[in-house]
Amino acid sequence: MSPTLEHLKHYLGNVDWNLSNLDTVGDWLGFLSIPVFTGVIGWLINWTGLIMLFYPIRFHGVRIKGMAELARLLPRKIQEIPGILQGGVGWQGIVPARAAKMGSIAVDKAIAKLGTPAEFYQQLEPDRIAEHIVTLFEPEIPAVVDDVMRRTNPAAWRDLPVPAKRAVVARVQAQLPGVVHSITDEIGTHIDQLLDPKIMVIEHFRAHPDLVVKVFKDIGQTELNTMVNIGFVFGFLFGIPVAFIDHWFQEWYLLPILGIGVGWLTNLLGMWLIFEPVEPTRYFGIRFHGLFLRRQDEAAEVYAQIIADDVITLERIGDFLVDGPSGDRTRQMLMTALGPAIDKAAGLARGAARIALGPRSYEAIKTGFATEAVDRTLTPFRDEEFSRQQSDRIRVLIAQRTKELPPRDFVEMMRSAIKEDEWMLYAHGAIMGAVGGFIHLSIFGLGGGR
Repeated sequence: MSPTLEHLKHYLGNVDWNLSNLDTVGDWLGFLSIPVFTGVIGWLINWTGLIMLFYPIRFHGVRIKGMAELARLLPRKIQEIPGILQGGVGWQGIVPARAAKMGSIAVDKAIAKLGTPAEFYQQLEPDRIAEHIVTLFEPEIPAVVDDVMRRTNPAAWRDLPVPAKRAVVARVQAQLPGVVHSITDEIGTHIDQLLDPKIMVIEHFRAHPDLVVKVFKDIGQTELNTMVNIGFVFGFLFGIPVAFIDHWFQEWYLLPILGIGVGWLTNLLGMWLIFEPVEPTRYFGIRFHGLFLRRQDEAAEVYAQIIADDVITLERIGDFLVDGPSGDRTRQMLMTALGPAIDKAAGLARGAARIALGPRSYEAIKTGFATEAVDRTLTPFRDEEFSRQQSDRIRVLIAQRTKELPPRDFVEMMRSAIKEDEWMLYAHGAIMGAVGGFIHLSIFGLGGGR
């Protein structure tokens, strides 16, 4: 037998395989405390991991001059740490730091499949929108007519007899429902070109990272609680072989190194149990199914409520139509569409008005009315109370479509935004596991019974 094998045989022959060297209460306490210790560390790892995942909402730290330029030379994984690319040293929750990305993925994986802009718009009931606009706009017609006429043809309006002025106002009021319906119909016809859900959602999530945290926590709170509790279970189970290895081989570095593995695996398995397997699968006769996916119908209702209340609302659609990238196009399109409607409102008097006022003055008045109509008919889109009333139909549509999503798309809707950042959670677990190993070593010393 070679000297190396002889030495190994001698070494293994002196290992206390049957734990006979655990002579004192202190020895047994040191040995038996390891699984309890790793269980507590596992619980702490997952608990603090959730804090890292969600908080703080905004970046907290210090900006260092030149750090942003230096960060671009660092490895990609380091660049992914929140704040690094912006030249900051500190922390922002992984989820809020990826709010815009979450919005993009939410559209690509889910919202784009839940409905087109036209479908969402129809769910908001354009006819009811038109009725609401008429109700708000009608009392203002006398003031609008007076304002437009004073600006476009003050002399003719001043000389017009009061009965004639009242007749103009009455004519406009009578035609108002038709004019408004033409506006809401025109928006509906071109909504796919005017409304970009992806930009709308991304910008809203970027401006409100707290909403992204709300999405995660409201939908997955049950699973997040399970992940924390299961950290103790996994930590305890992994700690059993760790205790034996530490006692058998009694090297000072074993507990910290094995703690790294325990911390990493605890987080890894916790995430796996929540999101995997996507479809029910049996391993060793035991049925496994991602905890999050088991509640797809329930989570769909919560997700739909958040999207309908805060993201795809009549109020936000109105904001996007007026102030978004297509705002100028929206106004121009509606003003062009309103031309025939205003001519119709003028009725038989249109020809006489052109002659009396002149084509240029008539067109100026027509443009003035169109501008006022666009401004005032888009304003009710921002009516918060009316938007809330209309949101229920959006919620029903999103809930129904979310329940119908394939499981893979459903889970990616939640996980994809943070998947590439999960290594930070695993690294955090590994560091805490190593620290836990050093703490146990400092309290109980090397494996008992030596």
